[in-house]
Amino acid sequence: MAGLASAGYKCSNDGTYAICTSGPAAVWVLTGSHPRPPVVSLHSAGPVATASAAIAKVLPQALEIAHIGQSQQITDWFAKQNGKTSGQLSAGDWQVDYSAEIDTEEPGASLSLMDKLCKANCTAE
Repeated sequence: MAGLASAGYKCSNDGTYAICTSGPAAVWVLTGSHPRPPVVSLHSAGPVATASAAIAKVLPQALEIAHIGQSQQITDWFAKQNGKTSGQLSAGDWQVDYSAEIDTEEPGASLSLMDKLCKANCTAE
């Protein structure tokens, strides 16, 4: 959370996640005593193309701050998801899931990264 805050994000903590926003995009980081965050997710509301573009804009910096080593591979893959409503990627130690909500009351896009090496307290309850 400190890294995102120093990069200009506005951060708060909901008890389970640190939620940091930059413009229309939000980065959620699962809190805890892990050596690295086991879950990092990026969210943005609005039409899918707009929401995905907002995520793409902050993705490289968010991955760097979260110490995710396959950032270039993930960023390149995410750029190819434009226009799609879902996708999955396995990149190093990370499982990456993309989903978009189109015909709902709250359209938007989400990109979640889960650490495959995490063994305990790896998800929000």
